[in-house]
Amino acid sequence: MPSLYGMEIEKLKGVGEKRGRLYRKLGAPTAGDLLRMYPRAYEDWGSPQPIGETLLNETGVVRGTVLRKPRETRIRGGMTLYKTLVTDGAEDLQLTFFNNRYIPMLLREGETYLFRGRVTGSLLRREMSSPEFIAEGKAKAIVPVYPATQGLTSRMICSAMEQALRLLPEQVQDPLPESLREELGLAGLGEALQGIHFPQSKEELALAKRRLVFEEFLVLQLGLLHMKSGRSAENLHPVPEGFPEAFAQLLPFALTGAQRRAITQAIGDMAGPAPMNRLIQGDVGSGKTAVAAALCWAAAQQGYQAALMAPTEILAQQHFASLSALLGPGGVRCALFTGSMPLAQRREQQARLAAGEIQLAIGTHALLSEKVAFRDLGLVITDEQHRFGVNQRSALAGKGAAPHLLVMSATPIPRTLALLMYGDLDISILDELPPGRQAVSTYLIDPPKRQRAFSYIQKHLEAGRQAYLVCPLITEEDGLSLMSLEKYRDIVSRAFPGAPVGVLHGKMKNSEKEQVMEAFVKGDIRLLLATTVVEVGVDVPNAAIMLIENAERYGLSQLHQLRGRVGRGKHKSACILVTDAQNEDTLSRLRLFRDTRDGFKIADADLKLRGPGDFFGARQHGLPQLKIADMANDMETLLQAQRCAQEIFPRLSEPEYRPLRGEIRRLFQDGNQVVL
Repeated sequence: MPSLYGMEIEKLKGVGEKRGRLYRKLGAPTAGDLLRMYPRAYEDWGSPQPIGETLLNETGVVRGTVLRKPRETRIRGGMTLYKTLVTDGAEDLQLTFFNNRYIPMLLREGETYLFRGRVTGSLLRREMSSPEFIAEGKAKAIVPVYPATQGLTSRMICSAMEQALRLLPEQVQDPLPESLREELGLAGLGEALQGIHFPQSKEELALAKRRLVFEEFLVLQLGLLHMKSGRSAENLHPVPEGFPEAFAQLLPFALTGAQRRAITQAIGDMAGPAPMNRLIQGDVGSGKTAVAAALCWAAAQQGYQAALMAPTEILAQQHFASLSALLGPGGVRCALFTGSMPLAQRREQQARLAAGEIQLAIGTHALLSEKVAFRDLGLVITDEQHRFGVNQRSALAGKGAAPHLLVMSATPIPRTLALLMYGDLDISILDELPPGRQAVSTYLIDPPKRQRAFSYIQKHLEAGRQAYLVCPLITEEDGLSLMSLEKYRDIVSRAFPGAPVGVLHGKMKNSEKEQVMEAFVKGDIRLLLATTVVEVGVDVPNAAIMLIENAERYGLSQLHQLRGRVGRGKHKSACILVTDAQNEDTLSRLRLFRDTRDGFKIADADLKLRGPGDFFGARQHGLPQLKIADMANDMETLLQAQRCAQEIFPRLSEPEYRPLRGEIRRLFQDGNQVVL
């Protein structure tokens, strides 16, 4: 198996340079990667129905004998139809094929085939248009369906997969030791790969899937355990136990019950025998910043320093403004660290931080600079934590001696994924919103209804409100029929003549972004055209409308973040999703979002649809993408793999686990977090 990871995909027969690029696009640059590209579904050809029992408008498989050679008919527009009739002895089925001149040679009169397609027609006469078919004697009961792309069909992938399987050695090097497979009743790797791609029965498929799902979970768990193994077991920065009432008295507002509970839990960790390792989850506006402030205050009272890292300058600046206001009266000195700071100011801040004069450093990735040093870093906080890689969080924590760690997220993380990512990390959930937050109505429309949406927005502008208009692109890109800010600005200027419009995107200079956001906060800009840079860090209570173009391009959790930008004040708010998507799966996903307000339900759906790698963006958070395991349905196997990982981890360096160590390295290689 390792040798196949070194064999480029173009070495397979029928895969040239052009097709090789398509395989790479699908994540299969080598024969080994191809074998790990599992079918996304299976077609059941093993149970053909009598023609008369097929259901109209549903996909069916029938066995039929060709009654006559397909006849050619030319129609207007240059299209050619080929029609024939097949029978199962009791009923007939009419077949129609479009512009396929090979059909008369492929379907021979008097021979029997299996046909698979959508059944149309009437109760008296069934029809199929362009069905798939195969000679009866050559049909497989279960046919894999692969994630094809334009120019590369599932059948082409099937052919390449058969070749790759034939290249497997008789004795495949298996990541799972034989003793473990026997103990758990798991198939060998070679048997599992054959069974997942070309199963002879549903039972064989189930056995293959169980083995591969277990392996995937086990490798992931062992990799994460290795990443966490350097964690200190001793609390070097203890704080007094109990809720910090002195901090609460500094606040100009009353904390919610959920905030008090989260603060109490976190302070309990910081007072305990080991460093805190806690995740705070809560929807946009649930008050995570106040929880972070309480912990920073508690650390400062003991002479420790704290660092809060945010993914964008806008968000870092917002945190600096709010935390300075909250903590300044309590004597906590705060400073902002960003990449756009003047050099002289940066050097001065760094010197004060190293001397211990600054107790709370708030910043972006600039905090990771080698020149940023702390006197005694006792608390590390990362906000919107899914935007940081594991290495980045570790690099910041490495600036202190086993500091407490708090990660905050307004993107609700399903408990299954939190279990995977953080293992024994404790979780606090802010499930109460402060008074005044409005429920946001969500609408799903197609582009022809855009003008009606603009009229709706105009009424809100006339009432004094503001709106966000979000596009997926800054400028138009070849081959992508997506809305860009460049094109949208012309549309908006015609639809809203005289309305003050601002533009915000990630390629603007930071000073320009600040000017635009300041004008929007003040109300000088009424319509803000933006990319997803507004996903975090923008808090404008007067903004009541969020319109998102090409909504199908975003993950559900990202849409949830964007929707969270409105409904932050006292005004009735709405989120409008615009899409021309026709795919039913895509539309079902968007309807689920439209009808759901619960961030955790949305996150669960997003996880099921995209997997943990895509849920956060594999490159950013460092998790390898699961290719076959489904955490929504494979929870029992996940728990079994976790128990097994705990038992194996202390012995992972033993010789029998060498292939398993190799698989861990391979899956985590992009993030470079695992060295075994």
